Amino acid sequence: MMMNTIKYILPLIILGFATACNTGDEQHLHTIDKATLHTQDIHFKTVQDTMSEYEVQKSPEEWKKELTSKEYRILREKGTEIPFINEYWDNKKEGYYYCAACGQKLYSSATKYRSGTGWPSFWKPVADSVVDEKVDNSFWMTRTEIVCSRCGSHIGHVFEDGPEPTGLRYCMNSAALDFEEADVDGDGQIAEKEN
Repeated sequence: MMMNTIKYILPLIILGFATACNTGDEQHLHTIDKATLHTQDIHFKTVQDTMSEYEVQKSPEEWKKELTSKEYRILREKGTEIPFINEYWDNKKEGYYYCAACGQKLYSSATKYRSGTGWPSFWKPVADSVVDEKVDNSFWMTRTEIVCSRCGSHIGHVFEDGPEPTGLRYCMNSAALDFEEADVDGDGQIAEKEN
């Protein structure tokens, strides 16, 4: 009886988290366990591993060897993480954010801002060519999914409630990103780190 109740309540809880990112409103979720959402348990398996349109092509087994289970669930199975208790939502360091699956540079700290959603948010990627948009009809709503243009991995979603100059909010998963600090030059621009 308890398992049947959980089976019906869990999708409603996850819908609440998905909607929270959709609204951009501050959510008070600090007391939630540091586990991540397992959206694939509901009906959310990806077909990206068979897509041939991306430069980086790997089998699910290869991805599982290279990624942590959390990274795999988010990047390859389109999962998400709990807001406010993920690695980069409040990161104030200067640098670049890269795709955790293939290493492509995606975002700069110069375009990161505090959206109030609990996920790292940016008003634009480093170039339009580094991300692709896909229609996402999960959780009984239509959203615009953002994937890495190099490997097709799920990074997050984009919404039209961001700051100027773009008016966009790229709401990303920390586990889908790797961060590398970089120096800032005198004009406030982020300079490439010397090797």
